[in-house]
Amino acid sequence: MTTESLELAKSRYQIGTTAFENGQYREAVENLEKASNLLGKNTRFAGEVEIWLVNAYEAAGRSEEAINLCQQLGRHPHYEVRQQAKRLLYILKAPKLNRPKEWMTEIPDFGITSDNKSKIVVTSQPKKTTSKQKPVEREYIDLSTVNTRDNNFVWVALIAVGLTISYLVWLSF
Repeated sequence: MTTESLELAKSRYQIGTTAFENGQYREAVENLEKASNLLGKNTRFAGEVEIWLVNAYEAAGRSEEAINLCQQLGRHPHYEVRQQAKRLLYILKAPKLNRPKEWMTEIPDFGITSDNKSKIVVTSQPKKTTSKQKPVEREYIDLSTVNTRDNNFVWVALIAVGLTISYLVWLSF
């Protein structure tokens, strides 16, 4: 491996991780694959690139490739890479939970459009009420039915507090 290929691999790695962090998963996969192909398989840096590649595969919807690469990384010569691969494999093989569609917000992939300069307006639509749901009505209380008579609780409480303080003062002497 030459220094030119190492520098090119570092450059591709940087571009790939930046693309991943910006949600451009296909671009991340492309750059990380190119970086991985430029590196020797048994170096620590190659392991780190491939760990990122596993994440990019999964984010891009290529789960099988992510799992296969993660299983290969489980036999990597560097301990940290092996451990991280085992943790990722555990997560990748975990059962997927079904979420109701109402919980999900679909984010369109703007990288697909050929004209990235076109303006896209995103608006939110108010939630439609079904015939089963009634609008919330305020409940009004008739004040003539409310008991407003003083029940002398405040006086009883004040006397009890006064007696307690007097007793504590008497004990302190």
